[in-house]
Amino acid sequence: MNKKVSQGKPFSNMEISAFCGQISLILKSGISSMEGITIMLEDAASSEEKAILEQILEQMQESGSLCQALTESGLFPSYMLHMVEIGEETGTLDEVMESLSIHYEQEENISKSIKNAVTYPMIMGGMMVVVIIVLLVKVMPIFNQVFIQLGTEMTGFSRMLMDLGNIINRYSIALIVLLLAAAGAIVFCTRTKKGREFFRTAGYRLKFIRPIYEEIAACRFASGMALTLRSGLNPERSMELVHSLSDDPFFLEKLNTCQEHVDNGEDLSEALHAAGIFSGVYARMASIGSKTGSMDQVMSRLAKLYQDDIDSRMNNALAVLEPTLVIVLSLIVGVILLSVMLPLTGIMSSL
Repeated sequence: MNKKVSQGKPFSNMEISAFCGQISLILKSGISSMEGITIMLEDAASSEEKAILEQILEQMQESGSLCQALTESGLFPSYMLHMVEIGEETGTLDEVMESLSIHYEQEENISKSIKNAVTYPMIMGGMMVVVIIVLLVKVMPIFNQVFIQLGTEMTGFSRMLMDLGNIINRYSIALIVLLLAAAGAIVFCTRTKKGREFFRTAGYRLKFIRPIYEEIAACRFASGMALTLRSGLNPERSMELVHSLSDDPFFLEKLNTCQEHVDNGEDLSEALHAAGIFSGVYARMASIGSKTGSMDQVMSRLAKLYQDDIDSRMNNALAVLEPTLVIVLSLIVGVILLSVMLPLTGIMSSL
């Protein structure tokens, strides 16, 4: 594996992609999976990686099954394990591992798009808070001393800002606790399952965020369907496996509706459109794929289109957000400074 791994810690998407890619290359070279793990063990770059491969190899020697060995390691997601099991049963493990490598690389791209869209506003927001606090707590008292030396004092808006700075300074411990609580809430919303569910529920209520969530869910669905259909599974079985991929309760409702339509004898493409999973040109592409028997290829193409659309939305949002945050910060700083400089200029001109 190309990336450092640690025993007991689930692999990241890129680590899974690298692992599956190497197994695929080994199998396509005519080498068995057990011999392939042995080769990978010889080339292990770290003690952690070596320990994991030794564990997998030991389990394979006992059970003779790659799926069983990967399951016992506890490092791989259930969806991947299901697909490896299917690959071993159908004799297409090399193709399944190659598809899994592509699939988890796409998952990593989605995760990166989300992180990039969330991280930058958080950093800019934090910088804005720090700059404003420094102005109120450190800079405003200096101007206040200047006013006192000139025989007057701050009034109006500048006095209100000065008082706010004094309050922040007086209750600095409470402010630090509040900021730490806010940071903890952000970590909770991004690192825990319940937090992500809360964040997603809140996001679905915002019209400009909801389409992004829907496209991310549809992209993962299309990628999973492409993988399962390419492995020779029928649409019904593919739907069952892909159902476990999504942790979005809103999208799961659509999948359940789609499953009901399929169970009632409807064509998969029609069920996808009726459930609202695909719409517009994407629904027409799925219909054509169903009629021509190339649904796996169409699903792969749809996953790529959704990924491109997600990246475009994220980049456009960041392109608008970056100057907006800079403008807002500049306006706030400008208003604070002008509230002091204008009265000070008037006093100086009257001397």
